[in-house]
Amino acid sequence: MFLMSILDYEFMQRAFLVGILLAATVPCIGIIVVLKRLSMMGDALSHTSLAGVAAGLVLGINPVLGAIATCIAAALGIEAIRKRIPKYSELSIAIIMSAGIGLAGVLSSFVKSAANFNSFLFGSIVAISDFELILVCCISAAVLLCFLLLYKELFLIALDERTARLAGVPVKAVNFVFTILTAVTVSVAARTVGALIVSSLMVIPVTCAMQISKSYRQTVLWSIFFALSFTVSGLFLSYYARLRPGATIVLIGVIILILILLVKWAASGRKRSFHNAP
Repeated sequence: MFLMSILDYEFMQRAFLVGILLAATVPCIGIIVVLKRLSMMGDALSHTSLAGVAAGLVLGINPVLGAIATCIAAALGIEAIRKRIPKYSELSIAIIMSAGIGLAGVLSSFVKSAANFNSFLFGSIVAISDFELILVCCISAAVLLCFLLLYKELFLIALDERTARLAGVPVKAVNFVFTILTAVTVSVAARTVGALIVSSLMVIPVTCAMQISKSYRQTVLWSIFFALSFTVSGLFLSYYARLRPGATIVLIGVIILILILLVKWAASGRKRSFHNAP
């Protein structure tokens, strides 16, 4: 009865469908990003997507399409700069983020409806249009398919690109595909959970999974499980407590992560006490 009451509304049905699809997709991108030490890449792309949103609103096209185009350009820019200065690869993220925020700030001043632009800051998963729903379904299917097909290659590249190249992996091609997948995933997720917090959805489930898993495969599965748990519980809580869904989902994730870390800390403390006992 409790479940049926919330699913009686079409907008909540859409929200759950989109949320579940993204929860299954975003961690697949997130685990590679985390292993490549590029955790802030989601932040850079999501902030840059705001420039595309503003451009779309100014030009009268769908803002999500503008965000996708801008994110792809930003992701390719990060990859290009990272290759030019490998010793300081993290600078590529800072440079692109700075350019994206600056461009978004300038373009937002030309947006007539501030409400439309602001809805992308914290997301609007309960106001998904038919076009955006189809877009999420298509992108999620494409990302999951590519992730499965390139499962081993992405794992090798994430651990060590040089070793992957020696093993015969087409590193440039795989990196290019992954860069495009990351860009479109972040741009679509920014529409639903919000540009300011999409990177949290990409990193927090993976971080939780890494605390309890013992292999790459387990980390992937646990990441998806945590993302699904955060999303479903966040949608329920936000509906009944009248909170912002995206922010609620992320806060639940942060709380769970803190609890996992505390449990691990307490468990390690007991082990030390046991070994040090006379």
